[in-house]
Amino acid sequence: MTRIDQGAPSRNAQEVEQAPRNHTQAAPIGGAERYFNRDLSWLEFNRRVLAQAQDARNPLLERVKFLAIFASNLDEFFMKRVGLMRRELALGEGTSGYDGWTTRTLLARIREVVQPVLGQQASCWHDDLLPGLERVGVSVVTYASLGDEERRAIDAWFVANVFPVLTPLAVDPGHRFPFISNLSENIGVILTSPGDPDARFARVKIPDTLPRWVRVDDVVRAGPSGDDGVRLLPLDALIQANLHELFPGMTIRETLLFRVTRNAAVERAEEEVEDLLEHVEAELRMRRFASPVRLEIREGGSGQALDFVMEELGLAADDVYERRGPLEYGDLFQLLDLAPPRAGSEKLRFPTWRPAPPPALADEDASIFARIRERDILLHHPYESFEDSVERFIAQAARDPEVLAIKQTIYRTSPDSPFVASLVRAAESGKQVACLVELRARFDEQRNVHFARRLEEAGVHVAYGVMGLKTHCKCSLVVRREGQGLRSYAHLGTGNYHPRTAQLYTDLGLLTCDPAITGDVADLFNVLTGHSRHDTYRELVVAPHSMRDRFEALIREEIDAAKAGRPARIIAKMNAMEDQRITDLLYEASNAGVPITLFVRGFCCLRPGMRGMSENIRVVSILGRFLEHSRFFHFARGESDPARGLWLVGSADWMYRNLNTRVEAAFPIRDEHARRRLVRIVEIMEEDQLRAWDMRPDGTYVRREPPEDADPMSPAAIGTFATLMREANPAFTPV
Repeated sequence: MTRIDQGAPSRNAQEVEQAPRNHTQAAPIGGAERYFNRDLSWLEFNRRVLAQAQDARNPLLERVKFLAIFASNLDEFFMKRVGLMRRELALGEGTSGYDGWTTRTLLARIREVVQPVLGQQASCWHDDLLPGLERVGVSVVTYASLGDEERRAIDAWFVANVFPVLTPLAVDPGHRFPFISNLSENIGVILTSPGDPDARFARVKIPDTLPRWVRVDDVVRAGPSGDDGVRLLPLDALIQANLHELFPGMTIRETLLFRVTRNAAVERAEEEVEDLLEHVEAELRMRRFASPVRLEIREGGSGQALDFVMEELGLAADDVYERRGPLEYGDLFQLLDLAPPRAGSEKLRFPTWRPAPPPALADEDASIFARIRERDILLHHPYESFEDSVERFIAQAARDPEVLAIKQTIYRTSPDSPFVASLVRAAESGKQVACLVELRARFDEQRNVHFARRLEEAGVHVAYGVMGLKTHCKCSLVVRREGQGLRSYAHLGTGNYHPRTAQLYTDLGLLTCDPAITGDVADLFNVLTGHSRHDTYRELVVAPHSMRDRFEALIREEIDAAKAGRPARIIAKMNAMEDQRITDLLYEASNAGVPITLFVRGFCCLRPGMRGMSENIRVVSILGRFLEHSRFFHFARGESDPARGLWLVGSADWMYRNLNTRVEAAFPIRDEHARRRLVRIVEIMEEDQLRAWDMRPDGTYVRREPPEDADPMSPAAIGTFATLMREANPAFTPV
């Protein structure tokens, strides 16, 4: 069994070959050499996502999905991060951050980093994935490659099924340049008319309501494709080939396929807001018309149309990104949903996984409240079923006549959320139901506004959070009549109450009726829904009231323990690591001899392995089938056995925003059996040689490689995800 307090990472042949001889570098004074830039580190993370698409060990269609995820991630990066930088420059606030980068310099560096990675994305698609799809019977074809009869059939289909939806918009003295919506795909057209040499511009939007892929053989044969495979024609190619139908009598001189990304960083100050719901709805309207920050065009798309679009959108050459392959790689998500390709020897998807019921809740007929009274139940999704635990908890509470009240926070959830349905049912049956709906969850604002109105109509007491703070904690409270009194039950977790992402993200949760914890949860809800200024909790660690101080105090305890020769150790797992004060304290702890392991899936601003600063710190990123989303924090507190130290699980990363401008909650794992489960998770991640990447001092990452003599069913060979799936269900076969 691998010890979880080792100070040095596992080494392998690839790492030895790529790493410098002296992996531990001397620490410089500060600035950019002391802290890695957040945005550049995020781009390194997305490069690791792209590596999943490039990895031939992953099934073919999973690689296509990772390519689409990489593109979707980059869209969000430009909307949020580049949008924020553009806003700072417009306000004259492009100053240096604590990492030493000015906004203007950072924007230039981002472009330098993104350009070659886009080339790698295109090469992965054209040189690797497209041929792979061909081998299994999925062909992406061009319009020119179709035969004459096929073209006639597909052109007729275009006239009947696409043409009526299209709306060409001219630009001339009587028609202003049209609004280009965020992330829409468009065709710019330069036209002339007989006897008039002046060029005119028109724009055709590719409708979001139509599928992005046309199944050629379904159209040509007027029926489903046969067993000989599927031929797919991109919708934009079909529209471009038929533009003459939209502009009869005109001469098409030039076309430009383009896509615009708009700024999503348009939040307004909340100090004088009277109605948060109306405030968020106003922000959504502002975002729709926010300024453009990126223009994507097909490779070779220069000329008069490009110049015209750039001028109208107010964009410079550095804002334009040429790309080979699909203009919108996110369209590949739709490709995955088409009819399954011809069966072959190639593995196309990861083996099917059905989460196992948590052992304590295996009896679906038993009262979930009785099971919780027996002992705290630690949940680990998606290895253990979210439906059979968290959904069941709220659904059973909604039906139980002994339940008097239900309270829940909703940050993100699914459009058909079972939680919303359960809360509505509970309210309609006369229970006291309160729900904190965070209206400001980025890109889910509109959905949450809808949920809030639906809940209010059903009689649920809806609150929108604390002004100036996003409510990011995930917690539920159920108050039940038992005997002569009341007992409270709580669920706390690291993930959203979102059934779909619960199948895709790894998250931890706790079901408990421990009065010390449930009492704290009740106090927290009073803060969220009322005017309570309560800021002292017995067991919960709550931001922004006490979380920062608590974490800093725990790190200092480990520093003192190491200096006194007592066992000292810090292990933390999170999505991102950015907070400067926590980083500086970890550097201090490293210098005191505290071994520190950070599992950080995304960006990390701390630099590990720097002599005299962070040589006792390791940073590991694990990526693969599921998105690592759980957060936990372990401190030895003088205990040699990790299972006897302190373990906190919660909703917050070590980021400034989580510790200072969000309502977050971390909770202790007091049951030793549950703590040993956390120890086992860490052991598996330590042993992983398939899905783990080690961060180097310069901010780059080295991917581990399984040793040739590794046990084929060990974490080293099959990785973290498959190992945890096998431990949840020993019958599962990972390959």
